[in-house]
Amino acid sequence: MDAAPVSASGGAGSADREAVATHAAAIIMKGVWKIFGARGPEALAAILRDGLDKDEVAQRFGCVVGVADVNISVRPGEIFCVMGLSGSGKSTLIRHINRLLEPSAGEIFVDGENVMAKSPGELRALRSRKMAMVFQSFGLLPHRTVRDNVALPLEIQAANKQRRFDAAEAALAKVNLSGWGDRYCHELSGGMQQRVGLARALAADPAILLMDEPFSALDPLIRRQLQDEFLGLSRSMGKTVIFITHDLDEAIRIGDRIAIMKDGVIVQIDTPEEIVTSPKHDYVAKFVADISRLKVITAGRIMESVDNFRSRYHPEPDLERLRRVDCRESLAELVELAAQDAAPLAVTDRDGFVVGVIDRQILLDGLRKGETRERP
Repeated sequence: MDAAPVSASGGAGSADREAVATHAAAIIMKGVWKIFGARGPEALAAILRDGLDKDEVAQRFGCVVGVADVNISVRPGEIFCVMGLSGSGKSTLIRHINRLLEPSAGEIFVDGENVMAKSPGELRALRSRKMAMVFQSFGLLPHRTVRDNVALPLEIQAANKQRRFDAAEAALAKVNLSGWGDRYCHELSGGMQQRVGLARALAADPAILLMDEPFSALDPLIRRQLQDEFLGLSRSMGKTVIFITHDLDEAIRIGDRIAIMKDGVIVQIDTPEEIVTSPKHDYVAKFVADISRLKVITAGRIMESVDNFRSRYHPEPDLERLRRVDCRESLAELVELAAQDAAPLAVTDRDGFVVGVIDRQILLDGLRKGETRERP
């Protein structure tokens, strides 16, 4: 499970290390609490002093614990999924990043800037220029055309008409809605309206996207299509994304890492592979019990190091002639490839360098146990 990014204590040099960590991450939340209710400060003090749980806080103080001591650090360009059932605190958490909600306690940093120290004007500038939010309800304005809806963030920034037009057209092209700018939103399907919402978020080219269950209201087929399109966009544009969902399958497809929440608490933060293969909490284990490992175990997890592989084969195979697969390919995809050709597969890292090899025996071991072989 992820620890807090950097401890506030730790002797000489810890403040310097903390400053470096704060600037290296796109988003950091440290010890963030949110207690809803008139007696919130009193309830928080009692929680910290006496270790009260959520039910005890409700009974004694009439307050609701929305978020409890959240510590996360999100890397630039990462898609960080927050997953949980209704009432787990995931939507409350995301609204703290841009201070739509004020935390009861804790610190929040965005690109090294202390969000809690910002004035109302500075906060508005942060929201309009550095971050954009996409909601489950599309939130489109019915009296505006599609183009004018998309251009709204730039209008708030007081951009001129030509810049607004150009940015909106470019954003619509990114979500495959070129030519729809003059239509009104009621003329579009639900999936198209959600694309308009995404285009609006992209129009001002923010570094960070905050997405609160953006696809959950859509039909399964449209939802999967938008997931694929979103993944392609986010990878090509390098956006940092906080993605809220109640669907574990969606989190596994989209997330570089997943945080699972229960009763306001993050119970595990890990890669999709580790969430499924190594749950660290009974709550997480129940969630992943029915998830097929074929979907989440990757080539990078089961591959054998090049040196070990070479030592087993005589004559030594020419790695340059082997079919290449990305280290992020799933077992399901590897099985398809192995069914087509018995030859070993060369596994490449994200930069295209060969870092391991998989043959049919290694693939069978991965299917049976999902175990990691010796890494190069």
